[in-house]
Amino acid sequence: MKPALTHVALGVTNLDQTIAFYRKHVALHVVHERNDGGMRVVWLAERETDPAFVIVLFEIPGGPPGPGALQHLGFAVGSREEVDRAAAAGREAGVLAIEPTYAGPIVGYFCILEDPDGNQVEFSFGQPINPRDLPTENSPPVP
Repeated sequence: MKPALTHVALGVTNLDQTIAFYRKHVALHVVHERNDGGMRVVWLAERETDPAFVIVLFEIPGGPPGPGALQHLGFAVGSREEVDRAAAAGREAGVLAIEPTYAGPIVGYFCILEDPDGNQVEFSFGQPINPRDLPTENSPPVP
C-alpha cells in the first residue's frame, strides 16, 4: 500500500484559542477529543462525520513547541510489516527518530523518521482517523 496522508499533528500553546481560530476561520469541526496521559488531544476535520484527514492538536504548556514536540505528518500504511520496513529504511539512512512502537488502540503501531530539516514523519498501522472507528471501552485489546 502506498502511504496515505491521514493527519498533521501540531503542538499549540492554547488549545481552546486554536480550536476557536480553526472553527471561525476555516469552519473545521471537532470530531474527537481525549485526555492522553494528562495531555488534551483534539482532532479537527472539514467533515463532521467520516473524515479522511484530520488536524491533531495537543497543548504544550509553557511556550511554543520546539524539536521533539511530536509535531509531524502522519501517513497510514497497510501493515505492521510496512511500518517495520519504513523504520529499517530510516535506520539505514540515519533518519529514524522513533523505533517501531505500539502505543495502544488509538495511536496504533508506528515509527517516526526525520526529514532533512528535522520535520517528523510518522508511518502508522492501526491508527483510526474516523472517530467511528475508534475503540470503545468494550473493545478487545490489540497487541
